[in-house]
Amino acid sequence: MRCPFCRHSNDSVLDSRPLESASVIRRRRICKNCHKRFTTYERLEEMPLMVVKSDQRREPYDRAKLRQGILRACEKRPISMDTIDLIVAEVEYELKDYVMEISSKVIGEKVMEKLHAIDQVAYVRFASVYRNFSDVNSFLEEIDKLKNRKEKNALSKAVPSKISKLKIAN
Repeated sequence: MRCPFCRHSNDSVLDSRPLESASVIRRRRICKNCHKRFTTYERLEEMPLMVVKSDQRREPYDRAKLRQGILRACEKRPISMDTIDLIVAEVEYELKDYVMEISSKVIGEKVMEKLHAIDQVAYVRFASVYRNFSDVNSFLEEIDKLKNRKEKNALSKAVPSKISKLKIAN
C-alpha cells in the first residue's frame, strides 16, 4: 500500500477490524517513511451492480458517489466520518441481495432510512436532493412527515410505559 502523503510503499498496520457487515475490513496504517497515519478498506471484488436511474439509464454502482451524496447531506453536522463510512457499508451490505440491477430509488430509500435514525437535518437534506423537491411546499411536506413520524414514535414509547405502570400498581 502506498502512503497517500509521501507515496512511499512501506507501512505498518496499527489496527485491523471488520465493519459490521463483515465484508469490509478497516485497517489503520502508519507510513514508515513520513510517520503519518491513514486508513484503508479492504473488500471483495464482485460483479458490477448496475443502477437503474429514474430516466431508465443504467450506470455502474459507484461507492464514491454514494459516499459523496451522504457527505453532502451530513456537511456541518455532528456526524463522524466513521459513521458515514458505516452507513455506506450497511447500505452496500443490503444491496448484496440484488444480483445485477437495482433502482436508484431503492438505494436512496435505504440511505434515507439510515440518516433518519442518525440525524434528521441530514435526512431532510438528503431527501431534498434525492426526491428532487420542486418547490418549498414539497420540502415542507417532507418535514411534516418527519414531525408526524417523530410524534408517533414518542407516543408509541409513552403508551407501553403507562401500561407497565398500571401492571405495577395492580
